[in-house]
Amino acid sequence: MSRGWGGQMESLDEGDAAGLQAYADELRATFMRIQDEGAELHAKAKAVQVTEKSRDGLVSVTVGSRGELVRLDIDPRVYRHPDARGLADSITETVRRAAAQVQERITELFAPLVPAEQMQAHLEGDLETVMKQLAEQMGGKR
Repeated sequence: MSRGWGGQMESLDEGDAAGLQAYADELRATFMRIQDEGAELHAKAKAVQVTEKSRDGLVSVTVGSRGELVRLDIDPRVYRHPDARGLADSITETVRRAAAQVQERITELFAPLVPAEQMQAHLEGDLETVMKQLAEQMGGKR
């Protein structure tokens, strides 16, 4: 059996054909699962919120599913020793930790459908890694 690709003819034996069919079947099954379960998982992912306290306990932040700041609470004790730079750093670091936890939770939610590394790359906006993973999958490497 042979197939044309870009003007070139490649030999495709029965083992290759069976492998391609198996891969196509796997993609179809994955697509069906995403279609069936995706909307529910998406709704759950959108609802994810994480609340985190600063190491000194004076700052509490809540971030949403995209890592956006939803709520910020600052304990009035911060006024006892005013340090604007220290407070700003504490807020920033606490938001980053909460956002990282949100990504972990969303990755866990989608784990039945999307490999963790692939989901993490999507969440981090790492287009290079996402494209590399897709190319490897399309080439049959996994």
